[in-house]
Amino acid sequence: MLVFETKNELEERLNKIWPSNNLGLVPTMGALHEGHASLIKKAFLENKHVVVSIFVNPTQFNNEEDLKKYPKTLSADLELIKSLSKDIIVFAPKINEIYADGPILKKYDFDGLDKVMEGEFREDHFNGVGTIVALLLKLIKPTRAYFGEKDFQQLRIIQKLTVLENIPVEIIGCPIVREPHGLAMSSRNERLSKDLRLTAGFIYETLTTAKRKFGTKSALETKKWVRKMFKNHEKLNLEYIEITDVTSLTPVKRKSNNKKYRAFIAVYAGDIRLIDNVALN
Repeated sequence: MLVFETKNELEERLNKIWPSNNLGLVPTMGALHEGHASLIKKAFLENKHVVVSIFVNPTQFNNEEDLKKYPKTLSADLELIKSLSKDIIVFAPKINEIYADGPILKKYDFDGLDKVMEGEFREDHFNGVGTIVALLLKLIKPTRAYFGEKDFQQLRIIQKLTVLENIPVEIIGCPIVREPHGLAMSSRNERLSKDLRLTAGFIYETLTTAKRKFGTKSALETKKWVRKMFKNHEKLNLEYIEITDVTSLTPVKRKSNNKKYRAFIAVYAGDIRLIDNVALN
């Protein structure tokens, strides 16, 4: 397993790979878990070479405290990657390697994809995501890049980003990996107490029932039911529940038989913010 901390070292190695047009990229912020492992495994199935980037990107955090608390477990991350394959290339740069003049946020026009849900509650979050993903895609020049559908809104925005930046890469979304009780795997889960982690399975349980209700109820009625389920929950606080079509992420007012829909949710378990989503049809 090769680990590079500088762009120059990485590019020197990739110069030997680029002619093959068979390179997969899995961008991560570390604190790797089985969800990340599933992305890496898929990347290896579809590409001869795979790069995993590990970088906690400051420009996508609108909360300084959240950035400070984000788990940094590079040694454990490298062990997990090594257990999957010793042929993986890891790019684990320091902040000043990526942002030599300090973190600089680039502004994008994502055609409204960034204005709902996460965008409504996390100002400039997706500009920060776009800034770092564009940099990584241009640096590494992958044939394919892999992202989890837990961050489905982010996935749609990155697909849009490649058009805006004219980056020739295939963006591949991969299914959500869940813990035995249904909680979507996330690096933030490690900050949950054992009891709260089990309790948070209620999020997926509620989404699953909401999916059934959406078959016969309107989007408004379904969202109203979800809010009711969380209203009196002792340990979980609902931030938002939204139902949108999967293409434009526009909130649904009236269902259409020829559109696909998805339910999105954000919940606080104590001071830890968790997100999830499910396809509704």
